[in-house]
Formats: sequence, structure tokens, C-alpha cells
Amino acid sequence: MEFYTEPERKIEIADRADVIVAGGGPAGYSAAIAAARNGADTILVEQFNCVGGMATSGMMSHFTGGCDTPLFNEMMDRVQKETAGCFCGTQGAGRPQIYHELLKKVLLDMLEEAGVRLKLYTFVCDTIMNGKTVQGIITESKSGRKAILGTVVIDATGDGDVAARAGAEFVLGREGDSKCQPVTLMFRIGGVDYSRAHLPGSFEHLLDVPKGEIQALAKQHLPPPAGHVLVYPTWIPGEVCVNMTNVTDIDGTNADDLTRAEIICRKQMTDIVLFLREYLPGFEHCYLVTSAQNVGIRETRHFKGLYTITPEDIVEARIFDDWIATRNWFNFDIHNVDGSGLDKNGAQKHFSSKGQYTIPYRACIPEKIDGLLLSGRNISGTHKAHSNFRVMPICMNIGQGVGTAAAIAVKDGVAPRNVEIRKIQEALIRQGVSL
Repeated sequence: MEFYTEPERKIEIADRADVIVAGGGPAGYSAAIAAARNGADTILVEQFNCVGGMATSGMMSHFTGGCDTPLFNEMMDRVQKETAGCFCGTQGAGRPQIYHELLKKVLLDMLEEAGVRLKLYTFVCDTIMNGKTVQGIITESKSGRKAILGTVVIDATGDGDVAARAGAEFVLGREGDSKCQPVTLMFRIGGVDYSRAHLPGSFEHLLDVPKGEIQALAKQHLPPPAGHVLVYPTWIPGEVCVNMTNVTDIDGTNADDLTRAEIICRKQMTDIVLFLREYLPGFEHCYLVTSAQNVGIRETRHFKGLYTITPEDIVEARIFDDWIATRNWFNFDIHNVDGSGLDKNGAQKHFSSKGQYTIPYRACIPEKIDGLLLSGRNISGTHKAHSNFRVMPICMNIGQGVGTAAAIAVKDGVAPRNVEIRKIQEALIRQGVSL
């Protein structure tokens, strides 16, 4: 292996903040809003041209799992009050479909009103360390290589890029073999006749159509590892969101793998449109409208925190003493790591639990790294538990809790791991969070 030695150079300290949030997806924008609303000078760094992550640039169809929380409800209420949208259709009414373009604007408004300082088109590429303590980040952008110093850094990158570069311990993917859930490139199609269309929305949604059962037809006619039908309504008449591209054996932390996934998904899109035209009633005249800015990564690094969330915690609906996110509920949504459909360890229709569960603050604290908090799907949990808490509303809940904790840590002048949990919970209750 050959190496190039980069010449030593000085990096401009471009900014300083109480709290730095890396990543502007649901776990990041919620953390930034919460930190700022609780009095912390907050910077949010996002690599794309908008915040929202999979809800916007990733073009996910809908929110699912633990949707009835204050910050989520505020966000959705504001989307529906936007005047630039098309709410002509009834197919989205009363359901948490995502209006991608309106949500981009609403999230920017919420961040601006909270006083968050936003840096778009900016990629977090390294950390600034003092021993085992994170003291800032290094970024790359059109403006060059810059340093940003902060008292607390929140890693909401999904993949845990900041935590990994800080040296925090993690497991990649499934325990034992490091296999990760497959990746998907979301896209939208138009020309759908909603008066006749059926929209299979889960792997276990079996639908008889004139030429057979739709999921079986997909396995037979779509190029592997594609082979299932997942289509969802949108707010826009005649348009449908499609969650059917599928690529296995992808490491979402590897740029070459991401490139391969992008190429495969785009080839699959043509086959999927032609399949839907032929086999699914109401889709006879459908056509490609637009696609996501990035492939959707369901799983990469699981960091080792002070506590690791287990499937039993979820099924038993555990209320942890150190809860920082409440009223979470979803199923074990494990996409098949070897092909299409639901993984043998997943459970959707047949999932059962004793109720809603909480996220403990300990799972958001890296075991051996200070000055850093985890937010979103990168928190400490097993492969199976992660398949439940990885969904966007739960990541928003986690973000609100972690952002609140970070602000209190700054105010009290203590390390994040030493914040009094009582203070975090009291602050969350004042924000409308309840058990």
C-alpha cells in the first residue's frame, strides 16, 4: 500500500459554539433545536443542501413509530400550515406522509427561530481531541478545511462518523458477521390512478392482482436482490413514493460501496417502473418523477455506550430511571440482510410488546469518550433493537433528549456524562414530553 504524506498546515478556527451538532437528519435537527431552545449557542453542520436527512434529501415516504410527541407534532402542524403546497388529494390526509419540499422549508424556519447557526454544504471529516475528550470538529467545504470548537459535540451523522474518528468503540452491523441491513434509493412516480390503485405498504401485505400475488410476482420478475413491493401515498395527486430498490452487502461507511449501491439502485428503478405498469392495477401509465439525493442507509455502526439497548427492553416496554426519550413504539423492522423482504429475525405484523418504551441517557454516552453524545440510530443498541429505534420519529425523540442534556451540561459546566438526569427530565417535561 502506497502513502502520501500531507504537508503540515494550520487550520483556521472558523467558529466556536456551546454545542456542535454534526448531521442534520431527524436526530440532528431535533438535537439542535432542543439545545438552542434550552439556551445553548448551537451550530448545526450538514453535508447536503437541506436539513431533514432521510425525510427530505433521502425522500422517505412517511414517518412511522412513536409519532405522537411534542416536537414531531409541532413540525407536522407547521407543514400543514404552509401555503405553497398542494394538499388537493385526500390520500395523505390524517397520515404522516412526508411532503419533502415543504418539510425542508419548515425545518429551516424552526432552526432559525431557535437561533441555531446552520452550516450547509459542509462535511465533517475529523475531530479535535484532547486526550479522550472531543473538543471540536474539522470540516471540509467549498470554503476549505476549517475547525469548529465546541463544549459538547453531538454525533447525529447516523453512521457515527464523529464518534468513530474520536476512537469510540463500535460494532458494525449484526453481531457475529457484521452484516448490515440492505440499502435503498427512494423515488417517486407519477401517473398513478388512485381511484383504482392498491398500495402494498409492508412485506406482509399480500395482494392478489390479475396476474397473481403481487409480492410473489415481484420475487419472480424483479432483478435480485430487489423483489418486493412497497409503495406509499403522497400529498401530491397521482404521485406515489416507491421503496423497492434493494442492495445487500453494502458497508454504508465505505464510499466505494455507496457508489456501487447508487449504480445498482438506478438500474433497478427502470425495472421497477416497468414491473408496476404491468402488474399493479392503477399503475399502467406510471412514470419516474424524481429520486432521492442519496441512498438510504439503514444500519452501520452501533457504538458501545454506558448501556446497550436490547430487544427485551423494547418488548418489555422498559421505563428507565435515566429516560431521555419517551413513548417510543415500533416493530423489529429488519430488512433481509441477504435479499428482499423481511429478515427471519424481523417482526412486523406479528410483532408484539407490552407498550411504549423509553431510551436511557446511558445509551447515548460513549463508554470511553468525553465531550461527545450520540443521537439517533448510532446509539448503543443491538442489531435487533436498533431495527426498532432507528426510525425517524424515535430518532427525533432521542435528539430532543440529547440536545437538552447538552445544553444543561454547558450551563452547569460539567461533562455530558455527569449531568444530573433529574435536570434533563424536568427540562423535557417543560417541553411537553411525558411518559
